[in-house]
This record gives sequence, C-alpha cells and structure tokens, in this order.
Amino acid sequence: MTVKVKPGDDHDASHIPTKSFLFACNLVLQVLDKIGPTMAVLRQDIHQNIQRLEELYESDPSIYSNLVEILKKDQRESNARKGTSCSKALVWLTRTMDFTAALLERLAKDPEQSMEQVVEESYSITLKPWHGWISSAAYKVALKLVPESKAFIGLLMAEDEDYDMLKEEIQSLISLLLPLQEGIHSTLRKFCLDKLKST
Repeated sequence: MTVKVKPGDDHDASHIPTKSFLFACNLVLQVLDKIGPTMAVLRQDIHQNIQRLEELYESDPSIYSNLVEILKKDQRESNARKGTSCSKALVWLTRTMDFTAALLERLAKDPEQSMEQVVEESYSITLKPWHGWISSAAYKVALKLVPESKAFIGLLMAEDEDYDMLKEEIQSLISLLLPLQEGIHSTLRKFCLDKLKST
C-alpha cells in the first residue's frame, strides 16, 4: 500500500487518500476480530464509521477520493460536529488507528508484558482523553475480557509464522500508518476537529 499524504499549508493543497485510509481501518477490524467477542461493541462502532465514509466516497469517487474533500463538504453544510457526520467518523477512526498502532507497537517491544497493561497504556494515551464516562466505563468492562499477550500474539500469527516475522510485519504496518496518521491529525487540526469529545 503506497500512501501519499500532502498535509500542505491550506486545505486545497492537502491530499489524504480515502481508499488507503479505509483499507488501513479494515485491517484494524481484522485485529479486533482476533481479540474476540469482547471487542464487539467497538468493532460495530468502527464498522459503522467505515461504512459512512465508504458510502460518501462511492457517491462520487472523483471528488471524495481525498478525505479533505469529505471534511470540506461537512464544513460547508455545517455538519462536521454532528453525530452521524463523516467528519466525526474520520475523527474516531483516526483515534482508533492511533490506539491500534500504540497497542501493536507495545506488544512488539515486549511480548511478555500483560495484555491488560498493553491495552491500558495504549488506551490512556490515545482514546481516554476523548472519552466521556460512558465510553470509559464500557472500556473498563472490555479490558477485563481481553486475552493474555501470548494467546493474542498466537492469534495474530499466520500458520507458518514465528514471533520475529510477526514483529517485522507489525513494524512495517506501523511505518505505513504513521505518515498517514500524521497527515490526518494535521488536517483535523486545520478544520478544528482535533478536540472533539464523545458525548
């Protein structure tokens, strides 16, 4: 997957490829599927946000192949901060990607660390600042149901794969995600959407 992110100084110069972002989001769903049914609510939320962006993209791929155009549309229509907007979907998908990258990075660094600790640390720096008390409470319940690190790593590995190969794959994925995420965060700041909190 080749990602060309051009943050630019103004909205017109920015280009963040919608399809690349949605592809990466679907990879996150695959990771959550490995964790199991404890992540069902989060998975459903992510899936709905992906669908919202996909539907708009498919309505006119020539325009909405750039995520910035999606943000501009919501801004023009004064919808950006509304519950079912594509802008809000993008904000939460971006944060979910941050959480997933942080979780995988911590897991790759220290596979012996408890999964609960990995999830807790990743959550604290990525999602917790933006969650209200309901979301935080739901997270605490899900945290008690996550598998142990070794079991989770085993679920992530392909049949003929060892831990070193998985670690390499995780590092490759993170190196692809980081420039994409940086471009999106920069753009969300320009549209004043970076401080949105959950209700």
